[in-house]
Amino acid sequence: MDLLKVKAELVDELGPLLSAEAAAEAPAAGVDPADLEQAVWVRLLERDPREADPTGRARWIRRAVRAEARLARRRARREIPYGATPGDAADAPEGRPEGALLHGEDNRALRSAVARLPGRCPELIGALLSPRDLTYREIAGELGISQGSLGPVRSRCLGCLRRMLAAEVAAPGLRGRER
Repeated sequence: MDLLKVKAELVDELGPLLSAEAAAEAPAAGVDPADLEQAVWVRLLERDPREADPTGRARWIRRAVRAEARLARRRARREIPYGATPGDAADAPEGRPEGALLHGEDNRALRSAVARLPGRCPELIGALLSPRDLTYREIAGELGISQGSLGPVRSRCLGCLRRMLAAEVAAPGLRGRER
């Protein structure tokens, strides 16, 4: 049986169950049901559906939805709104010495983490963080890689950096419904 046909049958078979499970779990996770559903579809379609036990698919869907909901809750606890950093308080604006010190510490921590990344990641992230504000074409020329591969490599490097920093930084306390 063709893999594409198997995946199409999975969508028809499991679509209603996935929609119902996502709609049930999304409010508690604080996410849109469609986002939760999409994350589970990606998870499901990355697997080889021919290896999956047909009788265990519904159980797998339920578990995957709950796992994605837990991930969404954890992500919401760790996320900081764009433009706000823990050290940027009204009593320590950038123009004051305290703000400059905190900003310098953040930069040193970031540069230190970037230096510990594997492979070509330190060079690439360093070029992206460069004050020269290089274009993708200039970065590709500087690093000797194709411009088309910069996006995927950057994504992998940022994912690695994110995991590295998440392991080093303590997650903030629970907020809202999670208490």
